Amino acid sequence: MTKRWLALAALTLAAAAGAFTASAASATDPLTLDAGYVTDQADVLSADEEATVEARLEELTDKSNADLFVVLVDDFTNPTDNVQWADTVADSNNLGSEQYLLAIAVDGRSYYISAASDGPVSSDQLDAIEDKMVPFAAEGDWVGAITLAADGIQGDGGAGALRTVLIVVAVIAAALLLWLIVALVRRARRTAEIRKRGAMPEKPDPADPFSTLTDEQVETQAGLALVQADDAITSSKEELGFAVAQFGEGATEEFTRVVDAAKAKIAEAFDLQQKLDDEIEDTIHDRRAWHIRIIRIAEEIDDVLDDNTEAFDALRKLEQNAPQELERVRAERAALNPILASAAPALAALSATYDPAALSTVADNPAQAQERADLADRSIEAAAQAIAAGRSGEAAFAIRTAEQSVAQAAQLAQAITTLGAELAAIETQSQALITELQADLAAAQQLPDAAGTIAAASSLTAQQLQVAQVDLAAAKRNPQRVLEALRAANAQIDAAIAQGRETVERSRRVQQMLEQTLAQAGSEIRAAREFIETRRGTVGSTARTRLANAEASLTNALNLRATDPEASLAEANRALSLAGQATSAAQSDVQSYNPPGYESGWGSPFGGSGSSSGGSGIGGDILGGIIGGLLAGGGGGSSRRSSSGWRSSGGGGFRSSGFGGGGSRGGGRSGRSGGRRF
Repeated sequence: MTKRWLALAALTLAAAAGAFTASAASATDPLTLDAGYVTDQADVLSADEEATVEARLEELTDKSNADLFVVLVDDFTNPTDNVQWADTVADSNNLGSEQYLLAIAVDGRSYYISAASDGPVSSDQLDAIEDKMVPFAAEGDWVGAITLAADGIQGDGGAGALRTVLIVVAVIAAALLLWLIVALVRRARRTAEIRKRGAMPEKPDPADPFSTLTDEQVETQAGLALVQADDAITSSKEELGFAVAQFGEGATEEFTRVVDAAKAKIAEAFDLQQKLDDEIEDTIHDRRAWHIRIIRIAEEIDDVLDDNTEAFDALRKLEQNAPQELERVRAERAALNPILASAAPALAALSATYDPAALSTVADNPAQAQERADLADRSIEAAAQAIAAGRSGEAAFAIRTAEQSVAQAAQLAQAITTLGAELAAIETQSQALITELQADLAAAQQLPDAAGTIAAASSLTAQQLQVAQVDLAAAKRNPQRVLEALRAANAQIDAAIAQGRETVERSRRVQQMLEQTLAQAGSEIRAAREFIETRRGTVGSTARTRLANAEASLTNALNLRATDPEASLAEANRALSLAGQATSAAQSDVQSYNPPGYESGWGSPFGGSGSSSGGSGIGGDILGGIIGGLLAGGGGGSSRRSSSGWRSSGGGGFRSSGFGGGGSRGGGRSGRSGGRRF
């Protein structure tokens, strides 16, 4: 019985010792990884399996931007948590952000993939990989589990990213190709449009009817216009031949000149067309200009020939109604007699009043009018004879000549009366202008005239005015010449008066500004003087110099005030500027010498409290001098700091980890709440 109990106790002790030994052997602290990708401290991989795994992990490194390290141990300890243990090993072995650690506790039946937070594989992807590894780990297929982890981390070996890049590149290339095609099409269209437009302006000109037409359209119009103009001239020549045969050469002489002018114009157009058709290369601008010129020539020819056609039609109508038209012209000629009778007396009356030069345009009008009347009489007689002889064409020409002669005679006679009325109106204008000039001379005398300009202009105007008055009162006067002289004199005196009034206005403005500036300068100088005197212990020479110059300029301004306001204003402005400079310099001196706190609470050494301006009177002066001397270096040692310094130094930094241990790359390992048990 005793032996049995002893044996049982021995077996229990042996089992406990074995269990303790086994437990101590399977527990593994964080370790240093082996040289390869696999660290098999649990010794669960054969040599071939380890070689296979190493090869797969090397392939992962070659075909992706990630590395996977694997460590197999019996169990995790210190820490016992799989996440902390794996992260600790990764940190202690300085794994980077693209390096992953698969930690497997074979006996502890758990694993975890440690990853940096900025690694290329997301936390969701790692969770999915760990889920897929569970069946392999449960079966003890460590090669399969490691291979699956490598496949998951590698993904498609970068092919997906490459495919994405290629797709993006393809899209960009397609977009560039499309843009290039569109650009080429637009360029081709633009080139075609430019070629089609040629020298056509880009923007239409409302004043140019051709600005909206292309070169081709202008060329087409020019060709059509040239043909039509040539046909019109041919028709007009045929019509002229009929007219000559019908009315005679004398009656159609004017029509012949019109057709000849049209023929000369069409010759110019044909010359331009020949230049366009020859072998010499012309610029697009020249070609467009020549085509436009051809069109304009054709339009001119058309207008001239249209007028000629209307004249032909009127002559034919006159021929058809020759007897009636002859009687009409006889009546017009009879009405001309009283007008002719009054022409010579009207001219004589004007000659008695006005200078012959003023009547030069109508001096021979009575004689010319009588000649036109005589021609009308002869034409009327010829027309009557032609009608009696049955020569209607000759009668029509004679009637037309008589009609024009009567109209010209009446116009010549009436021109004398019209000129007399115009000369009387000019005299009235001259008298009004004389009155205006007299008023201007009176106004000019009231204006200041230091340079004598107004006096000279007034003297000359007075002379011209006197001459004009004499001319208007003369027996043989020329109102036109008088009015021209008066207008010239008026322009001269108006300019002088305007200048004088401008001088008066400028003097008024100068005087007004002078008074304001003198008052302001005096105020500024007094303020600057008081500021400097009450702080004379701290104010340097610059402010004092500016103040002295300001006072001198103000004195000069006051002396020039009555005799030369403009010079006085300049001196007053200078005094004002110098006073401002003095105040500014004095304030700068005070700010430079006053230590902090001096102006805001120190009492005067002579009683009373100090003001914010640094004291006043003798106390302020003395206090300012003492402080100024101290700051200038006369009182004690320098307060200059040593230029030496120090730099803070640290014993180096550290990289934090969410699970303890050493620092990590890329902002720490992920610390996912991942890992699996199997």
